[in-house]
Amino acid sequence: MDLEAVRTFVAAAEAGRFQEAAAELAVTQQAVSKRVATLERDLGVRLFTRTPRGAELTIDGQAFLPHARELLRVAERAVASVRPGGRPLRVDVIASRGATSGLMRGFHQAHPEIELDVVMLFDIEQAVAAIRSGVIDASFRAVAMPGRPLPEDVESVRVLDEPLQLLTGPAHALAGARSVTMAQLVGHRIWMPGIVPGTEWGAYYDDLVAEFGLTIEATGPNFGSDVLIDTVADTPALATFMSERTRLVWPADHGLRRIPVTDPTPVYPHSLLWRRDNPHPALATLRAYLAATAAGHEAAGTWVPDWTIRR
Repeated sequence: MDLEAVRTFVAAAEAGRFQEAAAELAVTQQAVSKRVATLERDLGVRLFTRTPRGAELTIDGQAFLPHARELLRVAERAVASVRPGGRPLRVDVIASRGATSGLMRGFHQAHPEIELDVVMLFDIEQAVAAIRSGVIDASFRAVAMPGRPLPEDVESVRVLDEPLQLLTGPAHALAGARSVTMAQLVGHRIWMPGIVPGTEWGAYYDDLVAEFGLTIEATGPNFGSDVLIDTVADTPALATFMSERTRLVWPADHGLRRIPVTDPTPVYPHSLLWRRDNPHPALATLRAYLAATAAGHEAAGTWVPDWTIRR
């Protein structure tokens, strides 16, 4: 069905005269007559009766009018849903309790006028595909994966280096330390059941193990952070890595310790990814916010994998 014909029909029905509808639509009266005639042929009914006073709706025209108005409203909503700035900015943060989620909360506080749609996608391949197809506008990732460069139409910029800390229970051998070096961690069991082979965080921890000779165990099902900290609190032989920016709440009687890691401090590198030609105006606002709030990268005494994009 021709929406311009439907729009012309509604204008004529509301004006009561084809001449006034033509003036409102900035077309000729002949164009209005042709559009209405085309719509009548498509529907197989007469919509207007000509009278000395103008054009009056037939019974079929009266029945069709509310549906025609709804068709125009639906069409306008459809256009608005893809108009730049007319839909929420859709951003992947990977996990709700991590540092990138905190970045987006800060952005929302700074720009409450921008509507956001925050999602959590699993791996980088899925995120890049969603960026390229327009399903999401941006994603926070550690890039680039070894042997998997980003497509040419996807841009990235480094926005956050996230220092890792050691999380232990009160009975762990390192629980009383003010800080621990990477060398002191050798021989201790670090339990991280959330590591999944083939992900960028899997590649990160593989390189961390290879570089410093650590023992990182990813055995057992991943029941989430609550079960992880319960187990670490109750098991003196286990510790885990936790970002200093990870937001967690645990019972006071757990007695957990968050201990800075030094010489060097392993940092997890987060970059913002987006499609080069994405026109959403809020994306530029997000990038400017991250550029203004991001701390410097490659600080002295820190470590990232060799494959990390440096800018």
